[in-house]
Amino acid sequence: MLKQVLHKGFSIAMAILVLFSTVSFTVESHFCGDTLVDVSIFSEAEKCAMESMEILQKKSCCKDKVNVIQGQDELHVVSFEDLDLDQDQLWFTFTQSYPILFESLSKQIIPHKDYVPPNLIYDIQMLDEVFLI
Repeated sequence: MLKQVLHKGFSIAMAILVLFSTVSFTVESHFCGDTLVDVSIFSEAEKCAMESMEILQKKSCCKDKVNVIQGQDELHVVSFEDLDLDQDQLWFTFTQSYPILFESLSKQIIPHKDYVPPNLIYDIQMLDEVFLI
């Protein structure tokens, strides 16, 4: 039970790790002076009310900071043609022998299954004191 739970937990953790290592996203921040007004992930940050007034004054106290976090975009994908001879042989052997693991065993015939030994009235070996060594 514990082994299955750990196996599923590690599988989920590895899937999440692969997902987050390949996803790219941006973090956009809007500052008005030195004060942080809004932080947004995946979308544009909200502008403050001062931004609309600055268009008329042509003076900017607001600034936007954009951080782009790049994910891994070069994944190493191996095709079947890239395998060398040893790997080809291993792959062929594995694919040929794997289905054999799931075949049912033939029913074994036990010839003496219904044999009932006779009841012992006397222990002959003890009476004659003859022992096999």
